[in-house]
Amino acid sequence: MSDRRLSDWAAALGLAAPIVCAPMGGVAGGRLAAAVTRAGGLGMIGMGSAGSVPALERELRALDAGAGSGGAPFGIGLVAWGIARDPELLDRALAAGPALVSVSFGDWESPGGDAAWIERVHAVGAQAVTQAATADEAKRAADAGVDAVVARGREGGGHGDHREPLHALLAEVVRAVDVPVLAAGAIGSARDVERVLDAGAAAAWVGTAFAACEEALTPPGAREALIRGSGADTLVTRVYDVALERPWPRRFPERLLRTPFVDRWHGREEALANDAAARAAFAAAVDAGDYSIVPVDAGEGVGGVTRVRPAAEVVALLR
Repeated sequence: MSDRRLSDWAAALGLAAPIVCAPMGGVAGGRLAAAVTRAGGLGMIGMGSAGSVPALERELRALDAGAGSGGAPFGIGLVAWGIARDPELLDRALAAGPALVSVSFGDWESPGGDAAWIERVHAVGAQAVTQAATADEAKRAADAGVDAVVARGREGGGHGDHREPLHALLAEVVRAVDVPVLAAGAIGSARDVERVLDAGAAAAWVGTAFAACEEALTPPGAREALIRGSGADTLVTRVYDVALERPWPRRFPERLLRTPFVDRWHGREEALANDAAARAAFAAAVDAGDYSIVPVDAGEGVGGVTRVRPAAEVVALLR
């Protein structure tokens, strides 16, 4: 990809490539963020449903320890309902001096919903970004003052409101808003990046392609599952959340690599919620790191993950 394709949005952040590493909870920590930023993209630290101030502190230390990371731009991604649970998490994120803060999985579909954080992000000189699953959701976010929206296609891995394919959603969002639009969902090659830039995106928001990187927080067994997986192996489900009683809203199931446990309980989540023995067995598998039982978040582009690579190599493959 020619550097001439660098959007004004990406250039303003000091990026050399229009690549943002999605803030995947439990995957995108400080080491990965530093490595992506050093390679010319925007690295992000993700605080998902298990996010906490101590966890963020730990990953910020890892970011600072990354060679060459001093003064380079980075972002932090938070979950809207996680901030409501622990407001101090946003306080610490803002104090870290990020160039960008994303807050997603809120209630943009209700007028006036989940917008209080935007002014606080702007007050520290950072960009405020959120994910959107519909053009209407994106427009409400833009009207509330975000600096960019992420058009998240249903192909993306992890939690989300899996509605429209990226190509359709991106076109609708670009038409609906005047702020820059980032594209997310099964972006795993330079051709994919070129395609979304041609469709009007300011940058690509990439998750699964970075999930098996050597700098990621991903456990070895989960990396192996990603390398073996294909898009056809993914499924959108609430099984993982129900099994661990995670408080994700029903609106945001997750795309993950199916396992026999997932296949057994998908569509039977209410029964799983009432089966304490099944949930206890699953929790034990999580503690043991048994990825023959425990699913791994992955988007439909997971087939492009063929080995453990340094993040710089992934950025180079996307450029």
